[in-house]
Parts: sequence; C-alpha cells; structure tokens
Amino acid sequence: METVDFGILLPPFIAGLLVLATHVPLGMRVLARGIIFADLAVAQVAGLGVIAAGLLELTEYPLAVQGVAATSALFGAVLLSAIERRLPEVLEACIGLLFVLAATGGILLMSRDVHAGEHLKDLLTGQILWVSNSQLISTAIFTAALLVLWRTFVERLGNFGFYALFALAVTASVQLVGVYLVFASLIVPALTTHKLKKWRLPVAFSIGISGYAAGELLSVWSDLPTGPIIVWAMALAGATVLLWKRAE
Repeated sequence: METVDFGILLPPFIAGLLVLATHVPLGMRVLARGIIFADLAVAQVAGLGVIAAGLLELTEYPLAVQGVAATSALFGAVLLSAIERRLPEVLEACIGLLFVLAATGGILLMSRDVHAGEHLKDLLTGQILWVSNSQLISTAIFTAALLVLWRTFVERLGNFGFYALFALAVTASVQLVGVYLVFASLIVPALTTHKLKKWRLPVAFSIGISGYAAGELLSVWSDLPTGPIIVWAMALAGATVLLWKRAE
C-alpha cells in the first residue's frame, strides 16, 4: 500500500470543506424547492463560461476567468428564475434542457481544440488534487462572503436572489472540484438526511467530510481518479447513515 503524504492531501481536503460550507445548506434548500438538477445545469453553464474564457486566452488571468464564469452562471440564474416564475409546471424539463444546451455548447466550442477531451474531463471530474494555495485563499474569502449573505438574507431571498447566490457558489466550486463533485456535494448530504428531525446539519456535514477524506485516501491508494471516487465515497457514507438510522 502506498504511503500517504498528508501534506499533499491537505489542500484538496480544505477545498472540499470550502465547497461543503456553502453546498450543504444550499443543497437542503434545493431539495426543499424540488429543483434537484438545477445545480447540474448551473454548474454546466458556469463551465461553459470557463471554456469561453479559455478560448479568449484569459487563462493567465484568474479573475477574468472567474468573472466570465460568474457572468455565465448568473445568466443561467436569470433564466431559471424566469422559468420558475412563468412556467413552474415544466421547470424540471427546462432545467434539463438548459443542462443539455450548456453541455453540448461546451463541446461545440472545444470541437477544434486538440486537447478538448482532456479539458472536458477536467471540467466534469475536476482537478482537486492540484488545487493551488491562491485558489484556496480566494475561494475561502468568497465562501465567507456568500455565507454572510446566506445567513443574513436567506429568509428574504426571492427567486432570483436564491438562484443568483446559488450560481455564484457553484461558479467558485466547479473550478475547484468539477461538475460531478458539485452535484454530489449539494445532493448527497441533503438527500440522505432529509428525514432527520434533529442534528440534520451536523450529520450532513459529516457525510460530506467523510466522503472527501475517504475518497482522497482511496484515490491515492488505488491510483483511481480522485473526483469520481470521492463521489462514490460520499454516496457510501450517505448509505451507511441511512442503514444506521434504519437499524435504530
């Protein structure tokens, strides 16, 4: 078994904690509103912005990339807010269509890039093991600001306010961990604790944290892709909690 260098695993673990800090409470609200796949759609729209920033040769300017991605995600938030207000009966269908359009739009934009396959893989599965200190610092500051806004205005957020905050949170996280882990971080802790009356938030965070920790370790030991294995580890952690509650 390969010796684990915890110094290498610490930055990606911190990245996971930053993602969970916003995504666990947001995931609970997403589940309550019945817009389960909105996060996938918004994450894919944000990813489309990242791809566009790359084509505009802005990759050497992280703030510019973040700005393009955030603008794209906010555009998606505007669309979702308008759809929920005017077409609530077909909201999930429209969310699915938005996801497909953003995903295929990204493929079309990268169609002439010889490294398109690798870029698309990075967007979906993330590169969490290679997260930089500068990314962690900027994301930590951004996360703190989002949490303050969430705690202060959560009861007063309208449709667009919720989607805008949601879009900004997803924009930051999709560049750290990829689309799949964004979805898992939002849905798995919220879904597996939705029947808990007490201690829901601590249990949900425990599921997310154990998923990131176990997934990173398994990735190093098995030499498997980190993002996908964290998704599976988090799902197994959630299943374990469900079995434990059923056995009580």
